[in-house]
Amino acid sequence: MSFPLLTATAALPAIGAVATAAVPAARRNAAKSVALLFSLATLVLAIVVLVRFDPDGARYQLTESHSWIADFGVRYELGVDGIAVALIALTALLIPFIVLAGWHDADPLETGSRRWRPTQGFFALILAVEAMVILSFEATDVFLFYIFFEAMLIPMYFLIGGFGDRAHEHGEKAAATQRSYAAVKFLLYNLAGGLIMLAAVIGLYVVAGNFSLTEIAEARANGSLDMATSTERWLFLGFFFAFAVKAPLWPLHTWLPNAMQESTAPVAVLITAVVDKVGTFAMLRFCLQLFPEASKWATPVILVLALISIIYGALLAVGQRDIKRLVAYASISHFGFIILGIFAMTSQGQSGATLYMVNHGISTAALMLVAGFLISRRGSRLIADYGGVQKVAPVLAGTFLIGGLATLSLPGLAPFVSEFLVLVGTFARYPVIGVIATFGIVLAALYTLVLYQRTMTGPVKPEVSAMPDLRARELVVVAPLIVLLIFLGVYPKPVTDIVDPAVKQTLSDVQKKDPQPEVEAAK
Repeated sequence: MSFPLLTATAALPAIGAVATAAVPAARRNAAKSVALLFSLATLVLAIVVLVRFDPDGARYQLTESHSWIADFGVRYELGVDGIAVALIALTALLIPFIVLAGWHDADPLETGSRRWRPTQGFFALILAVEAMVILSFEATDVFLFYIFFEAMLIPMYFLIGGFGDRAHEHGEKAAATQRSYAAVKFLLYNLAGGLIMLAAVIGLYVVAGNFSLTEIAEARANGSLDMATSTERWLFLGFFFAFAVKAPLWPLHTWLPNAMQESTAPVAVLITAVVDKVGTFAMLRFCLQLFPEASKWATPVILVLALISIIYGALLAVGQRDIKRLVAYASISHFGFIILGIFAMTSQGQSGATLYMVNHGISTAALMLVAGFLISRRGSRLIADYGGVQKVAPVLAGTFLIGGLATLSLPGLAPFVSEFLVLVGTFARYPVIGVIATFGIVLAALYTLVLYQRTMTGPVKPEVSAMPDLRARELVVVAPLIVLLIFLGVYPKPVTDIVDPAVKQTLSDVQKKDPQPEVEAAK
């Protein structure tokens, strides 16, 4: 029996969560070190998965399959394609940086306030989320996927509500109220999506007789499973609704700005750079593969919703007063690009969308974590409370600028390649939508540069005049992300080589081919 590598990759952070929580309350630093050690060990296993995965091999590799609930046809089935491998690597890469960035976020306040949960709980919850996200990327049994898709809401709820941002302009009581509101809103939105998906999962079982993604997809392909058109469309809508909430897609997005605003910066990164990727990933893996005809039927409406997300998110980002809410609305715009690429149904669009998931995770982590370092120094999230930071903390300002330029997809930085591919892939099939979507780039330049100008340039405000520059721990967090943004901006081939075969198979599932150029190239 071969070593269960995929199980080990997900189990290690789960074990780490238990080990971290078990550290005595008085030994906070020991708990942090345990969490960091397990996150690094998980990264090592994710690298092993990456190395062992053969892009030109079988669609799902490193597979595991065991009977679980035999009476209902539920199996413990795992397997990864190129898209899943890339996102597992992203998740495992970001968690150590999240742990390091949040090193002091759950420490007791100097005033002796008891509102903070034990430090151990904060880091244990982060590792628990990592375990569930990785299992969601690995699961090829629909019911197994659903369990972890929903279960990750529990630790995320406590991370938002119990370990929220300490910077609040209206004091401790107002901060506690806002955190509770954001956590409950996050939970209710995602639970509503999950309940609708559960009905669709049950419906799929009634129609197919099992929950195996590979078996159902194969039966759909060879014609042995004949699903009525209306049934397929209803099941698709049940799945897509849950994924659109998680993604988030307009108009199901409103929980995200509140959740990111009230979370600590590392938890905000966990939400938008890690957890939300499960939604867009699942659109590729489950919606397109299980319901190809319904996916094509719904494409025009989904493209319009994605386009609204792009423009609406960018417009609202322009007018934000709060740094974290600005990044949240920018992320809504970016997720619109990802979903646009997925449902453009072209190889360039879907390759760009998958690459965008990876690049958005890195760029948002870089920008939000530096913003978190900035906010922790000043004690305010409001843009108006800053000014002239680049004169007193040039390294902080420089890394903030690079993160911002990546967010606006500057050529030479990683998100540019993915956004360009999405737009090219969309324009090839839907030129009008592709043209309108480019306005999102213009708006991104506006909100990013205005944010930098208002916080980093101009006269030095008295409140920031003594602001320290990035410390060694903070540089360890930010520097590798900046290096990755530049490397993947210049040379994205390592990622595209992994994801492109999986994208071609996804297009084959929906029986789509790239549009042929209207004018042949000169010979």
